[in-house]
Amino acid sequence: MKLSSAQLEALERDGFLVLPELFSAAETAAIRARLPVLFAQDHPGNVIERASGEVRTTMGLHLRDDLFARLVRHPRLIEPAQQILGEPFYVQQVKVNVKAAFSGEVWQWHYDFATHKEEDGVPLPLALNLHVFLDDVTEFNGPLYFVPGSHRDGEHGATLDTETTSYPLWVCDQETVRDLVGRNGMVAATGGRGTALIFHDTLLHGSPNNMSPWDRAIFSLIVNPVSNAYRTPTRPDHKHHRDLTPVEPLDDDCLSAADAAA
Repeated sequence: MKLSSAQLEALERDGFLVLPELFSAAETAAIRARLPVLFAQDHPGNVIERASGEVRTTMGLHLRDDLFARLVRHPRLIEPAQQILGEPFYVQQVKVNVKAAFSGEVWQWHYDFATHKEEDGVPLPLALNLHVFLDDVTEFNGPLYFVPGSHRDGEHGATLDTETTSYPLWVCDQETVRDLVGRNGMVAATGGRGTALIFHDTLLHGSPNNMSPWDRAIFSLIVNPVSNAYRTPTRPDHKHHRDLTPVEPLDDDCLSAADAAA
């Protein structure tokens, strides 16, 4: 799968790209079906919300489940990443971020490169985040908020927040957010199940609490050029993977093959 010149231009301009219904209802259902078992595991990659006890994020999934091992090499994700990056890249992080109905907590304003730089010693903001919506994402159930074009400002400054939620995060201060939103505006990334997102490593984003009666789960694959790999990793493998083997795409029906083998 290749992105069009118009899609590449939009990604460069805005810092993110929405690909509606990139994955079918059957494919999305197959992915969702694996989550209850993964959520129930006693695994360090499962991070639990402080207040509700619900799963907030579950990480290292391609090392824990065959379907996710195939999903991280799906051509509808990997071929656009190859087109954008133009060089070999590795799987840096694999997770599903969850906002359970009524109780899903905030993800503060942040940009991913702050964590990659401070925690892992990644030199440059070249990583790509590739998302797939596993639920319908609406304005009500905790969608991602993006500040379009904020990736072009480079690093925004960040401090480590260990208090707001159960997941420590390098976050941006309110004045920085106010300035960037004032200049660029902000949008909510919404869409049906199977919608995909691609966004850059310095794009400012966050998401609000989920007060709605509808769950919101999003699959996230972060890939990073091998030439730009971690230098001083401090996080465990499920947060930033050590294997620098370049990713190659599988066949387009790889999820069906995994489902048949399960």
